[in-house]
Amino acid sequence: MIDIPPHPWLIAGLAFCVAFLYSSVGFGGASGYLAVMSLFNITARVASTTALVLNVCVAGVAFANYYRHGYLRWRLLWPFLITSIPAAFVGGALPVKQLTYQMLLNGILLFAGLRLLLLAQPQVEPEVEVRPPLWLMLFIGLVLGLISGIVGIGGGIFLSPLIVLARWGNAKQAAACAAGFIVLNSVSGLVGRASGGMLDLGSLGVILIPIGFIGGLLGSYLGAHYLGGRGVQRLLGIILLIVALRFWLGR
Repeated sequence: MIDIPPHPWLIAGLAFCVAFLYSSVGFGGASGYLAVMSLFNITARVASTTALVLNVCVAGVAFANYYRHGYLRWRLLWPFLITSIPAAFVGGALPVKQLTYQMLLNGILLFAGLRLLLLAQPQVEPEVEVRPPLWLMLFIGLVLGLISGIVGIGGGIFLSPLIVLARWGNAKQAAACAAGFIVLNSVSGLVGRASGGMLDLGSLGVILIPIGFIGGLLGSYLGAHYLGGRGVQRLLGIILLIVALRFWLGR
C-alpha cells in the first residue's frame, strides 16, 4: 500500500474537523481519525500510530484547560491509570492482522457512535455522587488500556460516559479524567508500538499532526465558550455510525 493516499489534503481537512469537534467536548478524537483513515484504506500501522499521536496533542490541550479550571479529581483518575498504562503498552506492542484490526476498529466505532448519539452528556451535576470500588476501577483500566493500545485510541470515549452514568462525577469532571486518561494511555501505546517495531507515522502522519493540533486548539477554546456540547456529540455519533455501518454492511 502506498505511503501517501491519493487525496492527502482531503484526509487532512477531515482530520481537522474531527480534532475541532472532538476537542470541543473534551475528547482526543482517535475514533474519528481512525474512521477518516479507514475510508481511505490507510494501513493499520500508520492509522493507529497517527491516531495515538493526534490523541496526545488534542487531548493534552483539553486536559490542560480542564485542569486549569479545577475540574480534575485525581482520586477518580489514578486507579484507572495504574492498570491501563501497562495494558496500553502491551496492546501497542501486539501485532494485529489487518482484518482483525478492522473488525475491532469498526466495532468500537459502532459503540462510540451509539454512545455519542443516544447518551450525549448533559453538563449538570449528578444527583448523588457514588464512590467506585477500587477493584472495579483497576479492572476497567486494564480492559480499556488493552483496547487502547491495540486499536490506537485513548479510551476516553468509554471512560467518560461510564463516570457520568455511574454517577462517579459530573460531566466536566469526567471530561478532565478522560482527557488525562487519553493522553497517558496514548503515550504508553506509542511506546509499546515503538518497542514492538510497530511505530509508523508515514508521510500522512507528518501532514495530519500539526493540522489536528490546530483543530484541537480552536475546538477546545470555542467549545468552552460558544458550542453546545450535546448537539456536537450527537453529530459525531451520526458520523461514526455511518463509517462503521459502511464496513459491516459491506462485508
